[in-house]
Amino acid sequence: MEQENLQIRYSDADLAEFREIIVKKIEKAQADLELIKSAYMNDLNNGTDDTSPTFKAFEEGSETMSKEANSALAIRQEKFIRDLKNALVRIENKTYGVCRVTGKLIEKERLKVVPHATMSMEAKLQQR
Repeated sequence: MEQENLQIRYSDADLAEFREIIVKKIEKAQADLELIKSAYMNDLNNGTDDTSPTFKAFEEGSETMSKEANSALAIRQEKFIRDLKNALVRIENKTYGVCRVTGKLIEKERLKVVPHATMSMEAKLQQR
């Protein structure tokens, strides 16, 4: 009986390449988060004191929607950064790129696009 030569993990060279991709994504994501937070802070100080009451009411409603949207964006961005940092931990543990459902390696192309992925496309499609 011939045994298949299945790769159980990515090589250290591959892991180093993925680490580089992830670190760059974390830096960009943190910069984006700072922009979102500063936009949120600017929304708080956008001052409509000298405008007409009707416009002010409209402006406050719009401001509330903007704050909610910024808050949701910030929360999503923080989760993305956390997921990327967890991917770095998996690189350190040499478990990065292994599907948590099938135990097979996640395709390199997928990891380059979605470096925080924990499931292969095969497993992802089975979920539906």
